[in-house]
Amino acid sequence: MKAAIKFLASAVLAAAAATAGAQGYPTKPLRVIVPLSPGSGADIAGRIVTKHMSEALGQPIVVDNRAGAGGVIGTQVVAKAQPDGYTLMVQSASHASNPAIYKSLPYDPLKDLVDVALLGVTPYVMITAPTGPYRSLKALVDAARAKPGEIPFASAGLGTVTHLAAENFAQMAGAKMIHVPYKGSPEAIADSAAGRTAFYMAPINTAIGLIRDGRLAALGVSTRQRLNMLPAVPTIAEQGYPDYDMKLWFGMWAPAGTPSAIVQRLNGLVAAALQRPDVVEQFGKLGIDPVTMKPAEFAKFVREEIAANRRIVKRADIQPL
Repeated sequence: MKAAIKFLASAVLAAAAATAGAQGYPTKPLRVIVPLSPGSGADIAGRIVTKHMSEALGQPIVVDNRAGAGGVIGTQVVAKAQPDGYTLMVQSASHASNPAIYKSLPYDPLKDLVDVALLGVTPYVMITAPTGPYRSLKALVDAARAKPGEIPFASAGLGTVTHLAAENFAQMAGAKMIHVPYKGSPEAIADSAAGRTAFYMAPINTAIGLIRDGRLAALGVSTRQRLNMLPAVPTIAEQGYPDYDMKLWFGMWAPAGTPSAIVQRLNGLVAAALQRPDVVEQFGKLGIDPVTMKPAEFAKFVREEIAANRRIVKRADIQPL
């Protein structure tokens, strides 16, 4: 009985301390780790949003890029940080693909991190060489079915979201193709534009300028609705694949154990930033739709995305790293 009372008292004191800490939060600068390279979609979106969060909090927010291993290195730093609200992470949908690609991770994506907020979603666009043999999605699929295992497609790396988006399409099309992983989007786009690979599922912000300039051709967009940026480009769904609907997305996380009051406050600050007309305009130029979710809703979304990626990897027989 004494042990139970002592445990209960400790729990009450810990909860009271967390509440008190949340009430005075923040008293010093925050650090947001982006486990991807500067200039990536997550990096740009994170910097736009955290600028306004910083103003609202009255404290600087320093963005720290820790790229490597598809985001694993930087994510590990956040997972092991003090859960006091001063270390956060902005990451892309790679957060939900890594558990499917790696045999083991140095952190548990569901237990070591708390889901704070969704920032926004953006489509992929299937790009190909403007003078190449594939003038339509049907032409590409017909060629892949006629020559199974011979048509190459590009990705930004093994297990990346661009890889899984392409694998998911290939599975739906019933077409076996060769995966050619590159170091990143610039290399994948360059070889696709030159015709050395059949296509690349490019994040829209990386390809929109080249499409408009005629240096890339767009065979389809990955969302169910056409894009205002590319109204003449049909969706993949409307071209015979009604279930195809994949998006690149960006979110914010904190170390597990971060007080709920702080998580809720951060979520509210993200939502407020996403409603600002200037943020909506900046996101729009990048092809990003700002989307708000409460922490519990975002946590459910992340878990569904992890499960979906595991299904894609299993069906494609991709061997984990």
